[in-house]
Amino acid sequence: MVGLVVAVLLLQLAFIGSYVGAFHDPSPHDVRVVVAGGDSGAAAEVLDGLDGHPVDVAAAASVAAARESVREGRSAAALVARPEGARDTLFLASGAGATEATAVTQLLDAVEQARGRELRTVDLVPPVEGDARGLTGFYLVLGWLVGGYLLAALLGVSRGARPTGRVAAARRLGLMAGYAVASGLGGALLVDRVLGAISGHLLALWGLGTVLVFIGASVTAALQGLLGTAGIGVTVLLFVVLGNPSAGGAYQTDLLPAFWRAIGPWLPNGAGTAAVREVVYFAASDVGPRVAVLAGWALVAVTTTLLVSARRPAEPDPVAETVDRAQAVARAR
Repeated sequence: MVGLVVAVLLLQLAFIGSYVGAFHDPSPHDVRVVVAGGDSGAAAEVLDGLDGHPVDVAAAASVAAARESVREGRSAAALVARPEGARDTLFLASGAGATEATAVTQLLDAVEQARGRELRTVDLVPPVEGDARGLTGFYLVLGWLVGGYLLAALLGVSRGARPTGRVAAARRLGLMAGYAVASGLGGALLVDRVLGAISGHLLALWGLGTVLVFIGASVTAALQGLLGTAGIGVTVLLFVVLGNPSAGGAYQTDLLPAFWRAIGPWLPNGAGTAAVREVVYFAASDVGPRVAVLAGWALVAVTTTLLVSARRPAEPDPVAETVDRAQAVARAR
Protein backbone atom coordinates (compact mmCIF):
# COMPACT_ATOMS: atom_id res chain seq x y z
CA MET A 1 0.00 0.00 0.00
CA VAL A 2 2.84 2.40 0.85
CA GLY A 3 4.42 1.79 -2.55
CA LEU A 4 1.12 2.52 -4.30
CA VAL A 5 0.69 5.81 -2.39
CA VAL A 6 4.25 6.84 -3.23
CA ALA A 7 3.69 6.00 -6.90
CA VAL A 8 0.54 8.14 -7.03
CA LEU A 9 2.38 11.02 -5.33
CA LEU A 10 5.22 10.85 -7.83
CA LEU A 11 2.76 10.75 -10.73
CA GLN A 12 0.95 13.79 -9.34
CA LEU A 13 4.18 15.74 -8.94
CA ALA A 14 5.25 14.73 -12.44
CA PHE A 15 1.94 16.05 -13.76
CA ILE A 16 2.46 19.43 -12.07
CA GLY A 17 6.10 19.63 -13.10
CA SER A 18 5.43 18.72 -16.72
CA TYR A 19 2.58 21.16 -17.30
CA VAL A 20 4.13 24.06 -15.43
CA GLY A 21 7.54 23.34 -16.91
CA ALA A 22 6.16 23.34 -20.43
CA PHE A 23 3.80 26.33 -20.15
CA HIS A 24 5.17 28.78 -17.58
CA ASP A 25 7.39 30.70 -20.00
CA PRO A 26 6.49 30.05 -23.66
CA SER A 27 8.87 31.65 -26.14
CA PRO A 28 9.78 30.95 -29.77
CA HIS A 29 12.65 28.57 -30.54
CA ASP A 30 13.83 28.06 -34.12
CA VAL A 31 10.45 28.96 -35.59
CA ARG A 32 10.71 28.51 -39.36
CA VAL A 33 10.49 31.89 -41.09
CA VAL A 34 11.25 32.42 -44.77
CA VAL A 35 12.25 35.80 -46.17
CA ALA A 36 11.78 37.18 -49.65
CA GLY A 37 11.92 40.51 -51.45
CA GLY A 38 14.65 42.95 -52.43
CA ASP A 39 15.62 43.72 -48.82
CA SER A 40 15.44 40.11 -47.60
CA GLY A 41 19.18 39.84 -47.06
CA ALA A 42 19.26 42.67 -44.54
CA ALA A 43 16.15 41.34 -42.79
CA ALA A 44 17.60 37.83 -42.60
CA GLU A 45 20.82 39.16 -41.11
CA VAL A 46 18.92 40.90 -38.32
CA LEU A 47 16.77 37.82 -37.63
CA ASP A 48 19.79 35.52 -37.55
CA GLY A 49 21.43 37.77 -34.98
CA LEU A 50 18.59 37.69 -32.46
CA ASP A 51 19.52 36.38 -29.01
CA GLY A 52 18.38 32.85 -28.23
CA HIS A 53 17.81 31.97 -31.89
CA PRO A 54 14.01 32.38 -31.79
CA VAL A 55 13.66 31.93 -35.56
CA ASP A 56 15.19 29.64 -38.16
CA VAL A 57 15.57 31.83 -41.23
CA ALA A 58 15.53 30.56 -44.79
CA ALA A 59 15.48 32.42 -48.09
CA ALA A 60 12.62 32.00 -50.55
CA ALA A 61 13.20 32.23 -54.27
CA SER A 62 10.30 34.63 -54.72
CA VAL A 63 7.38 36.21 -52.93
CA ALA A 64 5.10 33.59 -54.46
CA ALA A 65 7.34 30.81 -53.12
CA ALA A 66 7.28 32.41 -49.67
CA ARG A 67 3.50 32.55 -49.68
CA GLU A 68 3.27 28.94 -50.82
CA SER A 69 5.61 27.82 -48.06
CA VAL A 70 3.22 29.26 -45.49
CA ARG A 71 0.10 27.94 -47.22
CA GLU A 72 1.52 24.40 -47.25
CA GLY A 73 2.65 24.53 -43.61
CA ARG A 74 6.35 24.24 -44.40
CA SER A 75 7.01 27.58 -42.68
CA ALA A 76 5.31 29.30 -39.77
CA ALA A 77 5.64 32.72 -41.39
CA ALA A 78 7.11 34.55 -44.35
CA LEU A 79 8.54 38.08 -44.25
CA VAL A 80 8.52 40.01 -47.50
CA ALA A 81 11.01 42.85 -47.10
CA ARG A 82 11.14 45.45 -49.87
CA PRO A 83 13.66 48.28 -50.18
CA GLU A 84 11.00 50.66 -51.47
CA GLY A 85 8.50 52.19 -49.10
CA ALA A 86 8.50 51.88 -45.31
CA ARG A 87 6.29 48.81 -44.83
CA ASP A 88 7.04 45.10 -45.06
CA THR A 89 4.55 42.21 -45.13
CA LEU A 90 4.35 39.20 -42.84
CA PHE A 91 2.39 36.18 -44.08
CA LEU A 92 1.03 33.86 -41.37
CA ALA A 93 -0.98 30.66 -40.94
CA SER A 94 -2.75 31.10 -37.62
CA GLY A 95 -4.86 28.01 -38.24
CA ALA A 96 -1.75 26.00 -37.38
CA GLY A 97 -1.67 27.62 -33.96
CA ALA A 98 -2.79 31.02 -32.72
CA THR A 99 -0.16 31.32 -30.00
CA GLU A 100 2.74 30.72 -32.37
CA ALA A 101 1.30 33.19 -34.89
CA THR A 102 0.96 35.80 -32.14
CA ALA A 103 4.49 35.21 -30.87
CA VAL A 104 5.99 35.47 -34.36
CA THR A 105 4.00 38.63 -35.09
CA GLN A 106 5.18 40.30 -31.89
CA LEU A 107 8.77 39.29 -32.53
CA LEU A 108 8.82 40.44 -36.15
CA ASP A 109 7.01 43.65 -35.29
CA ALA A 110 9.73 44.51 -32.77
CA VAL A 111 12.42 43.70 -35.34
CA GLU A 112 10.77 45.86 -37.97
CA GLN A 113 10.39 48.77 -35.57
CA ALA A 114 14.09 48.51 -34.75
CA ARG A 115 14.77 48.69 -38.50
CA GLY A 116 12.58 51.77 -38.74
CA ARG A 117 9.88 50.00 -40.71
CA GLU A 118 6.22 49.10 -40.30
CA LEU A 119 4.78 45.58 -40.50
CA ARG A 120 1.59 44.55 -42.26
CA THR A 121 0.28 41.07 -41.42
CA VAL A 122 -1.70 38.84 -43.76
CA ASP A 123 -3.21 35.60 -42.43
CA LEU A 124 -3.11 33.16 -45.33
CA VAL A 125 -4.53 30.20 -43.39
CA PRO A 126 -6.88 31.51 -40.69
CA PRO A 127 -8.78 29.16 -38.36
CA VAL A 128 -11.93 27.75 -39.90
CA GLU A 129 -15.25 28.98 -38.62
CA GLY A 130 -16.00 27.20 -35.37
CA ASP A 131 -12.34 26.58 -34.53
CA ALA A 132 -11.55 30.05 -33.23
CA ARG A 133 -8.05 29.38 -31.85
CA GLY A 134 -7.24 26.20 -33.74
CA LEU A 135 -7.58 24.02 -30.64
CA THR A 136 -10.28 21.63 -31.83
CA GLY A 137 -7.78 19.17 -33.27
CA PHE A 138 -5.83 18.96 -30.03
CA TYR A 139 -8.88 18.30 -27.88
CA LEU A 140 -10.22 15.83 -30.42
CA VAL A 141 -6.97 13.86 -30.28
CA LEU A 142 -6.98 14.04 -26.49
CA GLY A 143 -10.52 12.65 -26.36
CA TRP A 144 -9.68 9.80 -28.72
CA LEU A 145 -6.60 8.76 -26.74
CA VAL A 146 -8.41 8.99 -23.41
CA GLY A 147 -11.22 6.80 -24.73
CA GLY A 148 -8.73 4.22 -25.91
CA TYR A 149 -6.82 3.85 -22.69
CA LEU A 150 -9.98 3.94 -20.57
CA LEU A 151 -11.32 1.00 -22.58
CA ALA A 152 -8.12 -0.96 -22.08
CA ALA A 153 -8.05 -0.13 -18.38
CA LEU A 154 -11.64 -1.31 -17.93
CA LEU A 155 -10.93 -4.53 -19.82
CA GLY A 156 -7.92 -5.05 -17.62
CA VAL A 157 -9.97 -4.62 -14.46
CA SER A 158 -12.83 -6.84 -15.64
CA ARG A 159 -10.90 -9.53 -17.52
CA GLY A 160 -7.43 -9.35 -16.01
CA ALA A 161 -4.58 -6.99 -16.80
CA ARG A 162 -2.63 -9.69 -18.63
CA PRO A 163 -4.39 -11.75 -21.30
CA THR A 164 -3.52 -15.43 -20.96
CA GLY A 165 -2.52 -16.86 -24.28
CA ARG A 166 -2.17 -15.36 -27.71
CA VAL A 167 -5.76 -16.14 -28.71
CA ALA A 168 -7.15 -14.21 -25.74
CA ALA A 169 -4.84 -11.29 -26.50
CA ALA A 170 -5.87 -11.28 -30.16
CA ARG A 171 -9.53 -11.27 -29.16
CA ARG A 172 -8.97 -8.33 -26.85
CA LEU A 173 -7.10 -6.43 -29.56
CA GLY A 174 -9.92 -7.20 -31.99
CA LEU A 175 -12.44 -5.78 -29.55
CA MET A 176 -10.28 -2.67 -29.22
CA ALA A 177 -10.08 -2.32 -32.99
CA GLY A 178 -13.86 -2.48 -33.34
CA TYR A 179 -14.28 0.07 -30.58
CA ALA A 180 -11.69 2.30 -32.27
CA VAL A 181 -13.65 2.32 -35.53
CA ALA A 182 -16.84 3.33 -33.74
CA SER A 183 -15.12 5.85 -31.49
CA GLY A 184 -13.17 7.41 -34.36
CA LEU A 185 -16.39 7.90 -36.31
CA GLY A 186 -18.19 9.28 -33.26
CA GLY A 187 -15.53 11.90 -32.60
CA ALA A 188 -15.37 12.93 -36.25
CA LEU A 189 -19.16 13.25 -36.43
CA LEU A 190 -19.25 15.34 -33.26
CA VAL A 191 -16.74 17.96 -34.41
CA ASP A 192 -18.04 17.98 -37.98
CA ARG A 193 -21.80 17.43 -38.15
CA VAL A 194 -22.89 18.17 -34.57
CA LEU A 195 -20.66 21.00 -33.34
CA GLY A 196 -19.51 22.38 -36.69
CA ALA A 197 -16.01 23.02 -35.33
CA ILE A 198 -14.24 21.33 -38.27
CA SER A 199 -16.18 20.62 -41.45
CA GLY A 200 -15.43 18.83 -44.68
CA HIS A 201 -12.90 16.25 -43.49
CA LEU A 202 -15.10 13.54 -42.04
CA LEU A 203 -13.48 10.49 -43.66
CA ALA A 204 -9.90 11.61 -42.99
CA LEU A 205 -10.69 12.43 -39.36
CA TRP A 206 -12.49 9.12 -38.97
CA GLY A 207 -9.37 7.30 -40.14
CA LEU A 208 -7.07 9.29 -37.85
CA GLY A 209 -9.46 8.83 -34.94
CA THR A 210 -9.59 5.08 -35.44
CA VAL A 211 -5.81 4.85 -35.35
CA LEU A 212 -5.49 7.10 -32.29
CA VAL A 213 -8.13 5.29 -30.25
CA PHE A 214 -6.54 1.96 -31.10
CA ILE A 215 -3.13 3.31 -30.06
CA GLY A 216 -4.54 4.50 -26.75
CA ALA A 217 -6.04 1.09 -26.11
CA SER A 218 -3.28 -1.15 -27.46
CA VAL A 219 -0.44 0.75 -25.77
CA THR A 220 -2.28 0.45 -22.47
CA ALA A 221 -2.82 -3.26 -23.09
CA ALA A 222 0.86 -3.74 -23.89
CA LEU A 223 1.95 -1.93 -20.74
CA GLN A 224 -0.53 -3.93 -18.67
CA GLY A 225 0.87 -7.10 -20.17
CA LEU A 226 4.38 -6.06 -19.17
CA LEU A 227 3.65 -4.47 -15.79
CA GLY A 228 0.20 -5.61 -14.72
CA THR A 229 -2.15 -3.00 -13.28
CA ALA A 230 0.81 -0.63 -12.87
CA GLY A 231 0.82 -0.33 -16.65
CA ILE A 232 -2.21 1.95 -16.38
CA GLY A 233 -0.13 4.41 -14.37
CA VAL A 234 2.63 4.30 -16.98
CA THR A 235 0.02 4.99 -19.65
CA VAL A 236 -1.13 8.08 -17.75
CA LEU A 237 2.49 9.19 -17.48
CA LEU A 238 3.01 8.70 -21.19
CA PHE A 239 -0.20 10.20 -22.60
CA VAL A 240 -1.27 12.71 -19.95
CA VAL A 241 1.85 13.84 -18.09
CA LEU A 242 4.23 13.89 -21.07
CA GLY A 243 2.01 13.72 -24.15
CA ASN A 244 -0.49 16.51 -23.56
CA PRO A 245 1.83 19.43 -22.74
CA SER A 246 4.21 18.50 -25.57
CA ALA A 247 1.48 17.99 -28.19
CA GLY A 248 1.45 21.56 -29.51
CA GLY A 249 -2.12 22.27 -28.44
CA ALA A 250 -2.49 25.45 -26.41
CA TYR A 251 1.17 26.31 -27.07
CA GLN A 252 2.72 25.08 -30.30
CA THR A 253 5.82 22.92 -30.13
CA ASP A 254 8.23 25.68 -31.20
CA LEU A 255 7.20 27.72 -28.14
CA LEU A 256 8.04 24.99 -25.60
CA PRO A 257 11.29 24.29 -23.72
CA ALA A 258 13.78 21.86 -25.26
CA PHE A 259 12.61 18.67 -23.53
CA TRP A 260 8.99 19.04 -24.62
CA ARG A 261 10.01 20.15 -28.13
CA ALA A 262 12.10 17.00 -28.45
CA ILE A 263 9.50 14.46 -27.35
CA GLY A 264 6.33 16.07 -28.72
CA PRO A 265 6.49 14.97 -32.37
CA TRP A 266 7.27 11.37 -31.38
CA LEU A 267 4.36 10.83 -29.00
CA PRO A 268 0.84 9.97 -30.22
CA ASN A 269 -0.57 13.22 -28.81
CA GLY A 270 1.81 15.41 -30.79
CA ALA A 271 1.80 13.33 -33.96
CA GLY A 272 -2.01 13.12 -33.86
CA THR A 273 -2.51 16.84 -33.27
CA ALA A 274 -0.13 17.70 -36.10
CA ALA A 275 -1.87 15.20 -38.39
CA VAL A 276 -5.30 16.73 -37.75
CA ARG A 277 -3.96 20.21 -38.48
CA GLU A 278 -2.29 18.98 -41.65
CA VAL A 279 -5.58 17.50 -42.84
CA VAL A 280 -7.75 20.49 -41.92
CA TYR A 281 -5.49 23.41 -42.81
CA PHE A 282 -2.81 22.20 -45.22
CA ALA A 283 -4.54 19.65 -47.46
CA ALA A 284 -2.56 16.84 -45.80
CA SER A 285 0.57 18.04 -47.62
CA ASP A 286 2.93 16.72 -44.93
CA VAL A 287 0.76 14.24 -43.05
CA GLY A 288 2.86 11.20 -44.02
CA PRO A 289 5.52 11.47 -41.29
CA ARG A 290 2.83 11.94 -38.61
CA VAL A 291 0.96 8.84 -39.79
CA ALA A 292 4.23 6.89 -39.83
CA VAL A 293 4.82 7.76 -36.16
CA LEU A 294 1.29 6.65 -35.25
CA ALA A 295 1.64 3.43 -37.23
CA GLY A 296 4.87 2.69 -35.40
CA TRP A 297 3.17 3.04 -32.02
CA ALA A 298 0.33 0.73 -33.05
CA LEU A 299 2.70 -1.89 -34.47
CA VAL A 300 4.92 -1.95 -31.38
CA ALA A 301 1.89 -2.11 -29.06
CA VAL A 302 0.25 -5.01 -30.91
CA THR A 303 3.52 -6.94 -31.20
CA THR A 304 4.32 -6.45 -27.51
CA THR A 305 0.85 -7.52 -26.43
CA LEU A 306 0.95 -10.71 -28.49
CA LEU A 307 4.51 -11.61 -27.46
CA VAL A 308 3.87 -11.07 -23.76
CA SER A 309 0.60 -12.99 -23.81
CA ALA A 310 2.19 -15.90 -25.68
CA ARG A 311 4.47 -16.49 -22.70
CA ARG A 312 1.49 -17.01 -20.40
CA PRO A 313 -0.43 -20.30 -20.58
CA ALA A 314 -4.09 -20.06 -21.46
CA GLU A 315 -6.37 -20.15 -18.44
CA PRO A 316 -8.74 -23.12 -18.28
CA ASP A 317 -12.31 -22.50 -19.32
CA PRO A 318 -14.44 -22.83 -16.13
CA VAL A 319 -17.54 -23.75 -18.12
CA ALA A 320 -15.72 -26.52 -19.96
CA GLU A 321 -14.27 -27.81 -16.69
CA THR A 322 -17.74 -27.98 -15.14
CA VAL A 323 -19.09 -29.92 -18.10
CA ASP A 324 -16.16 -32.35 -17.98
CA ARG A 325 -16.64 -32.98 -14.26
CA ALA A 326 -20.36 -33.59 -14.76
CA GLN A 327 -19.65 -36.06 -17.57
CA ALA A 328 -17.05 -37.84 -15.42
CA VAL A 329 -19.53 -38.18 -12.56
CA ALA A 330 -22.17 -39.52 -14.95
CA ARG A 331 -19.78 -42.13 -16.31
CA ALA A 332 -18.77 -43.17 -12.82
CA ARG A 333 -22.38 -43.89 -11.97
